[in-house]
Amino acid sequence: MTIANRLESLHHRLPPGVTLLAVSKGQPSQTIEQAYAAGQRRFGESRLQEAEPKIRALRQRCPGLEWHFIGQLQANKVRPVAKAFAWIHSLDRISLAQRLDRIAGDEGRCPQVLLQVKLRPDPNKGGFPPEQLTAHLSTLAHLSHVKLRGLMTMAPLGLELDQLHHLFSDCRQLAQQLRAHLPSAVAMDFNQLSMGMSRDWPQAVGAGSTIVRIGNDIFGPRWPAGAHDLCGDTCT
Repeated sequence: MTIANRLESLHHRLPPGVTLLAVSKGQPSQTIEQAYAAGQRRFGESRLQEAEPKIRALRQRCPGLEWHFIGQLQANKVRPVAKAFAWIHSLDRISLAQRLDRIAGDEGRCPQVLLQVKLRPDPNKGGFPPEQLTAHLSTLAHLSHVKLRGLMTMAPLGLELDQLHHLFSDCRQLAQQLRAHLPSAVAMDFNQLSMGMSRDWPQAVGAGSTIVRIGNDIFGPRWPAGAHDLCGDTCT
């Protein structure tokens, strides 16, 4: 099955109003171009070093791409991420939010931001504990150079289907609670839930996800490490 076929199948299965984010990490530029030719415009990358050469290479060949940063955001990578990406899905601590706000102001940028929340114990994933989000909500609401758009969460491996549904439903309920305490100007745009990947997106959509992050179900297995991109750089 081609990339175009997979994208068409996914769009038929996704409800109206759910955004399909194609996770292109580990994929070369030519594969992204195939998805672009099939109508896909939003792509997610998790490693800055891999993403930057692809973004540069595709800027002219594929106008209108919207890049989303979905990996762990490190403090020393905030500036280049703020410059390269329109969306950041992984803001997971208050110090990082304040640093991003300052740097985005310096760069004349206003990234769309999702707050990553950890709703179940998982040593392999970051995120705000829900109580921290509540405690820092006023500070987050008054950031000047980022636009808060909602929450992002990831499910730990090994959950059963009903456990996945409960997790994603908890995230939706938390977003509703937070939105009710935000200033009206911020609350109006705090309406996105980035939940669900190739293995669990149907459960996420059933619980209210508005953005699904799908890689394997579009591109197949990730690009082998060490292969070379059209831009001439090795993506790791």
